[in-house]
Amino acid sequence: MKTSSPLIPSRAAQRAHLDAETIYPILDEAIVCTVSFVADNKPFSIPTSFVRYENKLYIHGSVGSHFIRELEKGIPVCITVMLIDALVIAKSAFSHSVNYRSVVLFATAEKIEGQEEKMKAFEWLTNKIVPESWDYLRPVTLSEIKKTTVLAFKIEEASAKVRTGMPNDGPEDKVLPIWSGIIPIQIKNMAPIADEVSHDIPLPKHLGGL
Repeated sequence: MKTSSPLIPSRAAQRAHLDAETIYPILDEAIVCTVSFVADNKPFSIPTSFVRYENKLYIHGSVGSHFIRELEKGIPVCITVMLIDALVIAKSAFSHSVNYRSVVLFATAEKIEGQEEKMKAFEWLTNKIVPESWDYLRPVTLSEIKKTTVLAFKIEEASAKVRTGMPNDGPEDKVLPIWSGIIPIQIKNMAPIADEVSHDIPLPKHLGGL
């Protein structure tokens, strides 16, 4: 990855990582990213689902979306992702923290015009959110493809920042009779709930293990 100055944090620089081996797994685990940009001299920051394939990050939206139409002009954007792994409980409020993994990416959008590549992007995103679901679902129609814009962003100017471990209490605080440690945070899928027209339809195998 490029090492231009915005990629190196001003604080806790030792937590920064510029390698794909650190950045890609974070992008692959996260479902939502936030896309920030400036349009008409106003700042915008839009959360959206995404998928990484090889060295590109893909998002999609309606062809009429103001958000998508601004990005397809090729304006600079900053894309961020953050995963929270634990609350870090120190002996003082000042030293409380969070264990996290984050990525910051600077890029411009490439509009995907080819129908085949657009279809593959839909498949990659669908299977990321619900693994093995693409082949089970009703096929996407040509009309749906035409109504949707797919944008790709090269993962070149990107960095990750990671915090792990226990609290960093000072020596004078470590001896205090106050509990400290971490509280792990886990996001997980719960049991599927059928809608009113699907009660008699067997739960497909790919949903049973989510």
